[in-house]
Parts: sequence; C-alpha cells; structure tokens
Amino acid sequence: MTRNYSRRSVLELAGVGSALSLAGCTGVFGSGDAVRISGGVGPRPMVEVWEDIYGEHTDTSFDISGGGTGAGVSDLFNGQVDIAMMGREPEPEEIDQGLFAVPMLVDTVVGTVSVDNPVLEQLQEDGLTREELEAVFTREVTNWGDLVDADVDEEITVYGRSDTSAAYKQWGDFLAGEGSAYTENELEGFSDANHNGDQPVAEAVASSENAISLNNINYVYDLESGELEGDVRPVPLDRDGEGLSEAEDFYETRDEFLAAVEAGNYPFPPAREMFLASNGGFEGEAYDFVEWVLTEGQQYVREYGYVPLEEDRLEEAQERLAEGP
Repeated sequence: MTRNYSRRSVLELAGVGSALSLAGCTGVFGSGDAVRISGGVGPRPMVEVWEDIYGEHTDTSFDISGGGTGAGVSDLFNGQVDIAMMGREPEPEEIDQGLFAVPMLVDTVVGTVSVDNPVLEQLQEDGLTREELEAVFTREVTNWGDLVDADVDEEITVYGRSDTSAAYKQWGDFLAGEGSAYTENELEGFSDANHNGDQPVAEAVASSENAISLNNINYVYDLESGELEGDVRPVPLDRDGEGLSEAEDFYETRDEFLAAVEAGNYPFPPAREMFLASNGGFEGEAYDFVEWVLTEGQQYVREYGYVPLEEDRLEEAQERLAEGP
C-alpha cells in the first residue's frame, strides 16, 4: 500500500541537500544498484513522490539529490547519476554531447513579496506588468512608492538565486520579453543578495517587508491547504497594462493558479516544462521508471502543486522515450 506523505514533508525533504529519498536508499526494495538521480530543486519534490509510489510496487531503490539543473547535467555527463532532473529545456551544446530528455510536468514560478510589504494592497489589486518587474529586477526602479505611484518612500530590496537555477534562467527569459534574456550572472549582479534555493529565498522575502524575489508556487501557498497562510505573497501579473482583469485574478489559492496555467492565462515563461534526462537513451530500471512517470505517474501531479502535461504533449513524450535518441 502506498504511503501518504504530506506536501510539507515532501518539500522539507526536498530542501535538504543530502542524497536522501522518501523511500530511503538502503536497498529495501531489492538487490541491485539504486537508480541515481540529481538536479533541479523545482522538480525534486514531485520526483521524490513518484519514486516513493513506484518503489512501493517494484524492487527498485533510488538515490536522489538536488543541487540545481546545472549540477544534475554535470553529474549525468560525469557518470555519477542515471537521470538528471531539469527545470529547463536542454541547451543545444548539451544535446550535442549526448543528452536525451523528455518532459515530465509543468512547474510555475511567480514573483514574491512579504505579507508586510508596504504596497501589498496595491500590488494585489493592480498587479505588475512584465515591464515593471523588469525595471525592478534590473534596478531601474528602486522605490516601492515610485513603482506603484503611492505615498510610500521605501527602497526595494531584490533577492536572487546563487545556485545553478533553471527557474532563475526562465525568470531572466521572462523579464526580457522580446529582448535578449538576462543571464543568471546578470540578475545576480543586480540583486542585493543571492540565496541558494527556493526555501532560503522564501525565508528571506518573508523576513524583509521591502523585499521582492521569485519562487516556485509550492513555496508561496500552504503545502497542505493550498491557501495563502504564510508570510510570502505572490505578485499578480498584469499582462496587458490595464490592471488585473477577471481572467488575470487567480492568485487566491494554488488550485486557482494551477488552473490558470492549464488554461493558458499565465505565460510560458515563467511557467515552464520540466524534464528528465539521460546521457544517451534511458536504460534498464531508469527507463522503466521514466516510462511509469509518463503514464501512471501523471495522475499524482496536481495533488502536489504542479501541472500535468497536456495529452498531446504527453503522447509526444511517450513516443520520444520509446524511440530513444
């Protein structure tokens, strides 16, 4: 029988840097080497849910660690893991080196501020446009009062990511619009401080009323209820510069947010597909696990704060996996 893990326990485990998995890495499911997985912090909670459920019904054991997408790809090419978790599409040079990837789910990143932000009411009522967010994260606008035209004189504190974060890369793509994407190094240079991972970023934002950053939505909404119960709030996105329309006002709960992503009311990026990758084609137990993720495993995705692949995209992924590189 499958163990039922709370979203909180899953996310807390995912924030630990050591190579622990929900099912444990002690070979309790049978003999043989564990399937070794490393990479993106964003997809790791869901991958750990999958490996626990899958491990309950097979003799497969797992060894899972984080470190970021870049670390996972490096581990893959160095022969240290069988699967890399990626929060972005593979780069052309990675494909040239033999990386083979299939999509697994859709993850969502959103701008974040403290519940005590001095202009939170205005932000929640009107949102910010992409252009306004770009101005904040590139330090063209540095005062909250100037940003929302309010009688407030508070300097904006920008927090970034210091790890090899695919979410940060996608955020740079989003901020740039039709222009050249901001690199992670550029965004780090604009920031007042940079933090290693979603959880440290969320904690920093929560403790600083003037801060702004970005987070996976599982670090914004309560992990059990899906409500806004903590000290971090999402920054609504005004897509047309006319304030939040009814179709853009979906930030009250995580379920509303995920439904908006599925309906196409939140842009890609910062929403993004996530991938499982191998060096060459997937083989053996790693192949079997990925095949299960793309079939039975999809039914668990919404429950843990992600968006499943659309049917056509899922069929493409299944065919790609079967055909190999």
